[in-house]
Amino acid sequence: MTAVRHIKTGKVAELATATWSNCLVIGNEIAMSGMTAHPASRNSVLSTYEQTLVVLGKVRDLVEVAGGTLGSIYKLVIYVKDIADKDEVGRARRDFFAVPQPCPFPCSTLVEVSGLVFPELTVEIDAFARLDIDLQQAVS
Repeated sequence: MTAVRHIKTGKVAELATATWSNCLVIGNEIAMSGMTAHPASRNSVLSTYEQTLVVLGKVRDLVEVAGGTLGSIYKLVIYVKDIADKDEVGRARRDFFAVPQPCPFPCSTLVEVSGLVFPELTVEIDAFARLDIDLQQAVS
């Protein structure tokens, strides 16, 4: 049987009453729940660009606590309330994953949805990562 680690960090809230886990490590696989900009989105009005950066920051924080790096993230599934925001999501991804040398971006899917858990949210991201890969070391 493969050991499972439940990853927690003070940077990404996980309420004791939650009926999900934000992040589990199963072997080399890092499984994460969909992340949103909440609660930062409740404290101020954030654009889709800003929300995307907050979400990607949460993903990075969980991956790093799990023992990985930014390069461990290999796939993103991005849900937006307005498909017209795709360019802002793309800009945030370019800015967030910018590294000194060229490397592949994570694979990605982007879909429009009719709503997210709180009305002010415009983006939610599912991320997939592995401890045994580093896209920043990838070769073309």
